[in-house]
Amino acid sequence: MTHVSTPQPENTPWWRLPIVWMVIGGPAIVVVASIVTAGIAIKHVDPVLDISKGEVKGVIDMPAVQARNHAANADARAPADK
Repeated sequence: MTHVSTPQPENTPWWRLPIVWMVIGGPAIVVVASIVTAGIAIKHVDPVLDISKGEVKGVIDMPAVQARNHAANADARAPADK
């Protein structure tokens, strides 16, 4: 069984071909999504907690501080690591 396709006329402009929009559309969507993601990341920056200035207010902030300082502090290692 042979596949029959309808040929496109030679004078069809490029923007009227559906395959062109499929090729351009994918990367265009990715560019728009990355710009939106960068905008969200720039607008909603997470604050950095500095325990030396007393910015850590309560117990809820302590796990983040402990995780940040884990590699720098030899006393914070688990007993199996010593």
